Amino acid sequence: MVSGATLSGMTDPSARPVAIVTGANQGIGAAVARQLAAHGVAVLATYFRMPPLEDPANPDQYDHDRASDATQVMAEIAADGGVAFALEADLTDASVIPAMFDAAERELGPVSILVNNASSWLADTFLGSERDHMNRKLASIDATSFDHQFAVDARATALLIAELARRCEGPGRIVTMTSSGRDGWPGEVSYAAAKRAGESYTLSASLEFRDRGITANCVCPPPTDTGWVSDAVRDSIIAGGMRVAQPDEVAGVVAWLCSPAAAGVTGNVVQMH
Repeated sequence: MVSGATLSGMTDPSARPVAIVTGANQGIGAAVARQLAAHGVAVLATYFRMPPLEDPANPDQYDHDRASDATQVMAEIAADGGVAFALEADLTDASVIPAMFDAAERELGPVSILVNNASSWLADTFLGSERDHMNRKLASIDATSFDHQFAVDARATALLIAELARRCEGPGRIVTMTSSGRDGWPGEVSYAAAKRAGESYTLSASLEFRDRGITANCVCPPPTDTGWVSDAVRDSIIAGGMRVAQPDEVAGVVAWLCSPAAAGVTGNVVQMH
């Protein structure tokens, strides 16, 4: 399913590089869309309004932000003189992938930058526990939890990269958001596995696209406050020796990887701390 579109900005987008940023209605994706637009990139910002998690361990604002469209992001980009187009796209439906590129080409021009940010995050476990150590709801791993996680974080990432390969001869940029937990992640077992799959697809692309001048990298941010960090979660993160980052910090790294300055940087997992 693909629906809804809002064009913002007064500058002719035809002279600008064009990016697709998935999951750009809030959090890191919204920050990436804003920073790319501020650097002269025309952005197709996709989003999917998620139902509430209905978990008292999560701040209410998080459910609100996940259920929002990209109206605010579009307004912020327009206010800064940028060019952006917002599209609701359910990435669990494989047919939306070419439709997204068609929309970007129609409204903005050929796509040369792809930021795989969207995630269908779900906390699941082999143990049948109902709550994790931060008191968040857990699901039991089964076919449903697997499909829920892998459809967006792995399959959609692969299909988006493949679609870019069909349409972009280069130069170009691919950045995929990944996560820690490469040795496994108790309580988020499918999330960790799906992120590893998306990471592998991206690193394979870095090798296959080398002759085209299309770079492909992953960014692994620290725990980032995209609305899910409650006081209890923050205390747990700090107690574990980590810090809580802000979306703009992560977006700055992504924007640099998409810039001309990073033309020779490919095949990396950029680990932020």
